[in-house]
Amino acid sequence: MAVSLLELLMGPKSLGRIRSDLFKRQSDYSMVVQEIGMKLNFIWVPYVGNLTELISLFKRNKDFPDVMVMGVGLWDMLHVNNASEYGSSLSVLRDNIFALLPVSSNLDHDSHLFWVGMPTLITSLLNTDAKMEKMTGLMCDLYGDELKRSRVLHRSGGPILNLDICLLSGLCGTRCTSDGMHYDGVVYDAAVQIMLNALLIESDQKPQRR
Repeated sequence: MAVSLLELLMGPKSLGRIRSDLFKRQSDYSMVVQEIGMKLNFIWVPYVGNLTELISLFKRNKDFPDVMVMGVGLWDMLHVNNASEYGSSLSVLRDNIFALLPVSSNLDHDSHLFWVGMPTLITSLLNTDAKMEKMTGLMCDLYGDELKRSRVLHRSGGPILNLDICLLSGLCGTRCTSDGMHYDGVVYDAAVQIMLNALLIESDQKPQRR
């Protein structure tokens, strides 16, 4: 998502100069796009508990980003593999987000929250025995059910709008992934467009037609 957004804003040539920094695995990244005054922070949070801690940090600082795109699940499924525990953690996350929003330092408008969930996993393409053993279709369904039950997403009364990476990646299928898990940029490009249009709607603006 971060790469797709920056490529849209900066263009492929400018993005090429920083692409190696963006693809450092399991690390944080921060940059400012001076032309539009946008600061982007990528924060590595592999588990729901890490995300809840980040939300709590925002609460303590009485600050919250204008737009926050979040999502956890794959790492948890591979290394914990407990759907019910995942669901319980999501409920705690939801409660923490609801508690945070009223004390945001920017009280004149709501923060915009988006969820980038797990993609469609293609088990036959997964590249390790551990992934093939733990990240099964059944386990994906169980994790998806817990996400629905947690009521963290807007469609079930929660605060976060789902960008539905599972649907978008599933539409692209095997032609867009070599390892059954990481998808080509076109999937995330589509998610960015959905997010930007949602921001227009939420902020009561209309896209300019050319």
